[in-house]
Amino acid sequence: TQKTWLITGASRGIGAEIAKAVLAAGDKLVATVRNQTSCQQQFGTTEDVLTLSMDVTDEVQVKAAIATALEKFGQIDVLVNNAGFGLLGAVEECSAEEVESVYRTNVFGLLNVTRAVLPSMRQHRSGHIINISSLGGYRSYAGWGIYCSTKFAVEGITEALHGELA
Repeated sequence: TQKTWLITGASRGIGAEIAKAVLAAGDKLVATVRNQTSCQQQFGTTEDVLTLSMDVTDEVQVKAAIATALEKFGQIDVLVNNAGFGLLGAVEECSAEEVESVYRTNVFGLLNVTRAVLPSMRQHRSGHIINISSLGGYRSYAGWGIYCSTKFAVEGITEALHGELA
């Protein structure tokens, strides 16, 4: 059965590799990125691909993108929360703006997308959520305290969701 995958941060890295595997398996892809043009060139413009500009930190934009994806494909079977970035610097050296920025994307962005997709999954009584974390979600390292703390948060959210959605 063909599944519909929504992948955040699909333009490069792990997100792009997962997107390629989704298409190779014959599934449908909703690729969300900040720069839509580069992603359309990468994945094409077939009926099975929808590329959307979406900043995970903008809740209004997230809701609109999810509504567009649901309108086109009817449901989202697999959500891959991949969008995120690292912040290298000692805890005392990272500015409040830098810390807030990485939390906005890595934690609050993941929550925005998850909250927007879950009502449809509940309605269909099916779906999978894959939250991309890091070894840094289990163990922190000097210079990576802020980044790792966001991944610790992702681990906690994921554990709670597992119980809540069971």
